[in-house]
Amino acid sequence: MTGEKTVPLLPCRSIDDISEFYEMLGFTRTYRQTRPNPYVTVKRDDIELGFFGMPDFKPEDSYGTCLVVVPDTGELFAAFAEGMRAVHGKLLVSGIPRMTRPRKRKNADNHSGFTVIDPGGNWIRFVAAKAEAEAEAPLSKLASSLRNAVVMGDSHGKHDQAARILDTALRRDRETAAAKDLLEALTYRAELALRADDHTAARDFLAQARQLPATEADQDTLTGLRDIEAALRT
Repeated sequence: MTGEKTVPLLPCRSIDDISEFYEMLGFTRTYRQTRPNPYVTVKRDDIELGFFGMPDFKPEDSYGTCLVVVPDTGELFAAFAEGMRAVHGKLLVSGIPRMTRPRKRKNADNHSGFTVIDPGGNWIRFVAAKAEAEAEAPLSKLASSLRNAVVMGDSHGKHDQAARILDTALRRDRETAAAKDLLEALTYRAELALRADDHTAARDFLAQARQLPATEADQDTLTGLRDIEAALRT
């Protein structure tokens, strides 16, 4: 049999808040009801999500999640980010809701992935259908530690543990690491500090990152750095 379709049904506190959030990301509301139970569905291309309302639901306690396999995480992330910046003037990188950046996931065969944490606290995990085609050079110690930190911080939401991994690696490898690896590590460490509401630490790590030389190949990292700076200004 072919032509099957799966639509996740996820909890939220307010179907209108959740609908507004996903419309910001380029989804269209396809159904809404308030009785007998609040329910809404949103759709973007072949991605369809359903949400049921629970007024007393606490988003921070949510276990709601689903996996969305897409051809290109970079293209979809860019579209989502454009919508966020148009509405909020910045990328939402901390708190609920927020969105992580596309990064290779060590726990997903190094396929690129990013996550949208919506107002219901649901983790919508976008992962590339295929790994990047080009061969990857052996990772440095710092780059390898960064991959481990990404698993903890972006896949499991354990920001404190991810920060400890990076802090240990930065103390050990700062003097020997390549500028590119150090720039990526410091930028991600600043993001983790922001998620922990430690704005002083976030600014410190950003200042350290800004002192490093950057090339055209570092543009994605520099964009992430600017997104953190924008979040700190508001």
